[in-house]
Amino acid sequence: MAGGFVAFSGDSPAFQAKMTVYVFICVVIAAVGGLIFGYDIGISGGVTAMDDFLMKFFPAVYERKKQAHEDNYCKYDNQFLQLFTSSLYLAALVASFFASATCSKLGRKPTMQLASVFFLIGVGLASGAANMYMLIMGRILLGFGVGFGNQAVPLFLSEIAPARLRGGLNIVFQLMITIGILIASVVNYFTSSIHPYGWRLALGGAGIPALILLFGSLLICETPTSLIERNKTEEGKATLKKIRGVEDVDEEYQSLVQACEFARQVKDPYRRLMKPESRPPLVIGLLLQLFQQFTGINAIMFYAPVLFQTVGFGNNAALLSAVITGSVNVVSTLVGILLVDRTGRRFLLLQAAVQMLSCQLVIGIILAKDLGVKGTLGKTEAMIVVILVCVYVMGFAWSWGPLGWLIPSETFPLETRTEGYALAVSCNMFFTFVIAQAFLSMLCAMKSGIFFFFSAWIVVMGLFALFFVPETKGVSIDDIKDSVWKRHWYWKRFMLRGA
Repeated sequence: MAGGFVAFSGDSPAFQAKMTVYVFICVVIAAVGGLIFGYDIGISGGVTAMDDFLMKFFPAVYERKKQAHEDNYCKYDNQFLQLFTSSLYLAALVASFFASATCSKLGRKPTMQLASVFFLIGVGLASGAANMYMLIMGRILLGFGVGFGNQAVPLFLSEIAPARLRGGLNIVFQLMITIGILIASVVNYFTSSIHPYGWRLALGGAGIPALILLFGSLLICETPTSLIERNKTEEGKATLKKIRGVEDVDEEYQSLVQACEFARQVKDPYRRLMKPESRPPLVIGLLLQLFQQFTGINAIMFYAPVLFQTVGFGNNAALLSAVITGSVNVVSTLVGILLVDRTGRRFLLLQAAVQMLSCQLVIGIILAKDLGVKGTLGKTEAMIVVILVCVYVMGFAWSWGPLGWLIPSETFPLETRTEGYALAVSCNMFFTFVIAQAFLSMLCAMKSGIFFFFSAWIVVMGLFALFFVPETKGVSIDDIKDSVWKRHWYWKRFMLRGA
């Protein structure tokens, strides 16, 4: 699941800056891109549990679902049904590379506007779909919107944020993702009883935030970093004064000019990413994306209604349970915003790994012991599963969700930052696609064992965080190499003198 982000501008806490109303407005408008992403994550599982949707596009799944003695774990196993969800993330993977170039050549603001256009066209096709082709094409265009939005919005938020508020303002993006998931759960709950077009209303709902992003983006500025990067230096300085709320911005302005001039000297950033000194941020950046998805979180959030139906809840009760988990997700992300700069990154990663591992193991044991291929769980066991899912979501929402993005975005130097970030986004989308495409089939094949599968991954990622993820709390972005990599017991071997 796409998460929170940290600053890219490399500014110093010594720079003068105020938190202005204009910056707050810019943050809220831009972060709507995260809300759209979250809505798309949350709406998929609810729609794929709606009978009207299944009857129109997946009649074989519908017939299997309504059988009196259906298989609890296999009733939704259908590759085309999974493709409905996963096609969005495969498209986002491809789009992230185009979006990276667009961000560099045109700027962050136009890239966000392109994202909203893709969203609107995709919403129109998906919600108005008359056949499978229109449905999947709509999802693919929504995926392009996600790819462009997830590339531009975090960069934008990072580059306009005052240094002292960088972490909190960037995690607003993750917060909006969780709010989008929650809104989608509520929409699913109410539209599931509107026959026969409730699913159309649910899918069409994404058009509202897309319109907000499109027209709201007309009110926001381009970032100073992007303007200076594209040789619009005077406009960049004027914008810097506007967003900082002070006249004396010379020190920060010169810092940005120097950083951009150094970045221009790197003619092939992707080749530089392959050099040994780039290996620590690259390896951590890519592996954290894999680990973020293999916590099992998107499997839970994509298919929460389906999962709760599997353990014995009715359709509406399952959707209501998904609303509850969505609410927990939002509140716990707020906790993450409060804790990340106090406890540090590693503590949250390690604490949450223990919490999530415990929940996954107990859920797996309950399902293995009490839920057979047929039948349902008892009321007590089913409620325990819902509670454990909520506790699991808590742990993810204040750790591997936002920190899976925050940590790598702190560690790439400016000359490879956009390219390194594009690789991280595409890696995240690839593994999101893998999980979305495979989860229902894995659930059918592995049954309750799927929770032990994700538990094993949580053990691996916990050990990785313990031994290979350094603490970056309170370290200046431009000082990461000297203060972190050169002092780390393992990564220091990749640091070249004078590189």
